[in-house]
Amino acid sequence: MSQRPINRSEDLKKLRDEGYDIEVRSGCLLVKDVPYVNPAKQVKRGILVIKLVLAGEQTGRPDTHVGYFSGEHPCNEDGSEIAKIKHGSNAHSLAEGVPVNHSFSAKPKPADAYPDYYKQVTTYVAIISGPAQRIDSTLTAKTFPVIVPDDDSDEPFNYTDTASSRAEIVEVTNKLASKKIAVLGLGGTGSYVLDLVAKTPVKEIHLYDGDTFYQHNAFRSPSASSIDELGIRQPKTTYFKNLYGRMHRGIVDHSVYLDAGNVEELRGMDFVFVCLDKNSPKKLIVEKLEEFHIPFTDVGMGIQLDNCALGGIVRVTTSTPQKRDHFRSRVSFDDTPGDEDYNRNIQIADLNALNAALAVIKWKKFFGFYRDLKSEHHSQFSIDTSLLLNEDRSQ
Repeated sequence: MSQRPINRSEDLKKLRDEGYDIEVRSGCLLVKDVPYVNPAKQVKRGILVIKLVLAGEQTGRPDTHVGYFSGEHPCNEDGSEIAKIKHGSNAHSLAEGVPVNHSFSAKPKPADAYPDYYKQVTTYVAIISGPAQRIDSTLTAKTFPVIVPDDDSDEPFNYTDTASSRAEIVEVTNKLASKKIAVLGLGGTGSYVLDLVAKTPVKEIHLYDGDTFYQHNAFRSPSASSIDELGIRQPKTTYFKNLYGRMHRGIVDHSVYLDAGNVEELRGMDFVFVCLDKNSPKKLIVEKLEEFHIPFTDVGMGIQLDNCALGGIVRVTTSTPQKRDHFRSRVSFDDTPGDEDYNRNIQIADLNALNAALAVIKWKKFFGFYRDLKSEHHSQFSIDTSLLLNEDRSQ
């Protein structure tokens, strides 16, 4: 089933986004699972069939107000036929594999034809389903089926992003398409970065982490791990690729730490999220990202236990070709052996998620998804006071 005519036709796409189960077949639009009442006063589901006017793979203006139906004749609650749309009953086929049993006539007023197929379909569905909904108000033709892209599609998802089209932000969302993103480190914050980035149409997401996914990781990562998954003791990159590969294509796992021997792999990335627990490996990575002219953001948390309560700061520091002079004053490349708070590495899932969200929001600002009026390159959130401080503007 090709999605192209639907993707390229605003009226059909609107029907799909609202939850109708539609298909274009043999030059006809099939609207499936339309509830109706049959002559025995039973609630059934049938298929509304509308002949399409197509210009290539895009709909034109409907040239007839007549619709067709596969199923018994729709009736009122008492089992009497809905007379106002009755046109004819003659079993034949309009679309391959779908016999139609009845034709309907519901001429729009004041015009002689419908302005588009959205109006034609919703008009017929309201008439056909009205009696069924009066019997059971939960019945609807909006079944929200899973939409799978065409086999030859270059869509980044395994199923179509209907959220962006429903919100009418496809043009904005497409600013994130055809990008190569790397996430360095899949600890608490890095895994939440992946969770958010995987819901965008980036072309490739490269994961770098040489660690194993252990039980303690499950308590500061998105989703919920099963006991069986924890028992495998698999690399973090494998675990998260399998998890988010259910939704997003183009996830590439690199079960290694970055060093002088492989850091060259970052060349060609459009953006990099540096989510490392330790500071010392960052120096080489940052120098190379600057050399490659790649924008990146570094995340970090400093959480302390004091009087049986946690406090501290969540930080996001961004470096772009337009502004890099602040980075070394904000981010340390030195680890601090013997520091009890550092070695304990306190991390909490909600703070990891916040840290990731701030980093992803900044990434989206960089590519124009969000407005950026301040162009800040450093943000820090103080847990104790709920104060969000934004500094290091590029303007």
